[in-house]
Amino acid sequence: MKEQIYQLLENTAGTIAISFDMLILRIVLAGVIGLVIFISYWITHAGTIYSQKFNVNLIIMTVLTATVVTIIGSNIALSLGMVGALSIVRFRTAIKDARDTVYIFWAIIVGIACGAGGFLSAVIGSVVVFLVMLLLGRIRNDVRTLIVIRAARSQELAIEGLVYEYFRGRASQRVKNTTEEAIEFMFEIRRTTLDKHQLRAENPITDELYAIGGVDYVNIVAQADEIGS
Repeated sequence: MKEQIYQLLENTAGTIAISFDMLILRIVLAGVIGLVIFISYWITHAGTIYSQKFNVNLIIMTVLTATVVTIIGSNIALSLGMVGALSIVRFRTAIKDARDTVYIFWAIIVGIACGAGGFLSAVIGSVVVFLVMLLLGRIRNDVRTLIVIRAARSQELAIEGLVYEYFRGRASQRVKNTTEEAIEFMFEIRRTTLDKHQLRAENPITDELYAIGGVDYVNIVAQADEIGS
């Protein structure tokens, strides 16, 4: 009776029979590699916009994908049904970092490989990706900085000349808004360039601008590419 029940569970919905040991091996290996993905994400996102919930979900996603692929096997009816079921699901979670997309695909691909029995491909591919992310995953885009200046209209040329001379032409003018009495500038510059020139100069750029006279305010705004950074 027990053997009949086990065979019934194995062959449910016409899937290819798979031994219990092989089933455990596929799911456990997916979980182990999912843990490697977890460690890689934790290392490369430390100190930035690390999300522990998202990282844990990567392990779960890997195991679930391996389980689904194991169930489907080569059954066309099941695969079409699964595609139809997933097509109605809408994922509205915003991706905060472009690297998160890489980790999502990594988890799904490992799950598919383990579920299909491609253990060697899953292991070798994960080792290569892990090493690449370890070496290059912490590279950050240089944060762009906006310098917003509002001053009297009479100081227009003086401000433009000072910014050009202070940064040696490295600051790009993005916006210039004028009225009869006032003017507002917006210059864009890399954060590293801003810091380098302020270290070389005797005074910060804010002090130099206010020394001209007629300047209402100077705002320095960091414009990061990553949400929440």
